[in-house]
Amino acid sequence: MTVADSRNRKIADQIQRELSEFIRLEMRDPRVSMVTLTGVELARDNSHAKIFFTQLGNQAQAESCKNGLNSAAGFLRMQLAKRLTIRTTPALHFEVDHSIERGAHIAKLISDAVADDAKHPLEGDAPAA
Repeated sequence: MTVADSRNRKIADQIQRELSEFIRLEMRDPRVSMVTLTGVELARDNSHAKIFFTQLGNQAQAESCKNGLNSAAGFLRMQLAKRLTIRTTPALHFEVDHSIERGAHIAKLISDAVADDAKHPLEGDAPAA
């Protein structure tokens, strides 16, 4: 990891911390509730930041939350500019993070396969104790 990559990662982490705190404590948009920021991808030149989030609820609620966050992106960027000590405050783009759902789906598939294997052992296999 180069020095530039390390600095970029530190800035992304700080953006995530600052936005998490600001969204939790100060945002009043009813569409934006029960939000957890899960990651920030920052462009090399700090011009754009893609912020990933999860929200308790269904897909429609997550999309509504995404719309609320993206509509407040300019305001959130202004708040970040006040708190960060970097030359360029990135434009913010919010995206729903589906990795947790994918992980849960894969875990379910694995547990189903294990349960199916337990029901139908191969010939010659000793039963599991």
